[in-house]
Amino acid sequence: MPDARLPTPFDPGPLVRRAVALLRRTGLRTGDRLLTLLPNSPATFAVQLAAMLEGIVQVPLPPDLAAGEVATIAGDADPRAALVDVGARGRSALAALGLPVTVLDEDALAAAGPPAEPAHAWPVTRPMAYTSGTTGRRKGVTVGVSDERWGRVVVDDEHDAFDRRHGDLHLVVSPLYHSGPFRFGFVTALLGGRVAVLPSFDARRWLDTLREVRPTSVFCVPTQLHRLLALPDVTADDLSSLTLLAHAAAPMPVPLKERLLELAPAGSVFEFYGSTEGQFTVAPPDVWRGAPGTVGRARPGRQLEIRDDGGRALETGAVGTVWVRAPDHARWEYWRDPVRTRDVWDGDAFTVGDLGHLDGDGRLFLDGRPGDLVISGGVNVYPAEVERSLLADASIAEAVVFGVPDEEWGERVVAAVVPHAGHTPDPDELRERLRGELAPAKVPKRIVVVDDLPRTGTGKVRRVGLADALGLLA
Repeated sequence: MPDARLPTPFDPGPLVRRAVALLRRTGLRTGDRLLTLLPNSPATFAVQLAAMLEGIVQVPLPPDLAAGEVATIAGDADPRAALVDVGARGRSALAALGLPVTVLDEDALAAAGPPAEPAHAWPVTRPMAYTSGTTGRRKGVTVGVSDERWGRVVVDDEHDAFDRRHGDLHLVVSPLYHSGPFRFGFVTALLGGRVAVLPSFDARRWLDTLREVRPTSVFCVPTQLHRLLALPDVTADDLSSLTLLAHAAAPMPVPLKERLLELAPAGSVFEFYGSTEGQFTVAPPDVWRGAPGTVGRARPGRQLEIRDDGGRALETGAVGTVWVRAPDHARWEYWRDPVRTRDVWDGDAFTVGDLGHLDGDGRLFLDGRPGDLVISGGVNVYPAEVERSLLADASIAEAVVFGVPDEEWGERVVAAVVPHAGHTPDPDELRERLRGELAPAKVPKRIVVVDDLPRTGTGKVRRVGLADALGLLA
């Protein structure tokens, strides 16, 4: 008998046709925006894919998002309707706005009427995701509505970037309201494969699903991999069905990556660097092994550039703002914000403000964001460089480096580290090791050991207010 705790693979086609009927029943048309507050489920995946094929611009939000923030985003996105989970926190805010709201439950798709074929065979739009908001007001990222030729190129681009390794069964382990988890799933679905969806992340359930469901592809974040590989009974056989194990969204500790490469099938582990706005790099196993810590080279059809504040190209090894020249199908804009859109585009190149540097082989290393920069004693300290050194220690699972106000230094460099299970790192020993690797100003004045770090929904460390959250400003 199948294990009821584990997701059942499904053919998206029949569910998508029912979702098309539901969307049409709500009166939505091409170019309309649909706000959703939905948990992970096959029905949610079907609605998202149906919207792309109908030319309806979905605005996906977490179902547990507070009502005030839901109201703010709804006011900005100007949706025509909403689909929500029965327990969504922000449901009351949508009703107060007078927005037509439909509850997506077990009966909603069945009651929508006869299944309907989507208007298009390939996507003509993509969800208008809102950036996480860790550095300021959330911003909607939109591509508008195009045609099937655009959609076919988008799918081919994604498939090619990962060596066409998606296979025929994708397992979703992260929230579908984020762009990455959904993107990998819809590529598999549109190429004729099946999908399985974990309703929420749990390392043990993920391991059991790998063993019983045997997916061919999965996208995850390093925190999830850390928790999976911390299980005492995980083996190479558990990962053996995977032809693609893609990860992104946060720094990957070198020891963790090395263990993953030992366990996963040869050639299957791909790291990449991207954002809500667009994609920059991809790092197949051989590229990463050649330069541990890199996030890879430019994706196919793209070109990386490192620029100074004046827009001038910098030499190899110099830290500056990361720009990428992108093809036409990868163009996007900030919703109703032409000024901000103009600021981040220069011809066919765009940036999201991240800092990084290139090595002599065109491999990109990230050094943080301008707001992360710590200036200690007049020396620029890029947190990512210090974090890479900390994460090279076998006892450290995660590390974050930041600045704390200091009368003498202006800012003092501080680090917070999360240890691997069974390890108790000594801050003094860590600092002593770093003195042999880094300039004196870059060595943290203090290293604190914590059980966990505050995070965004994508698994990224929430740097804003971190020092205060860890009690380091008292």
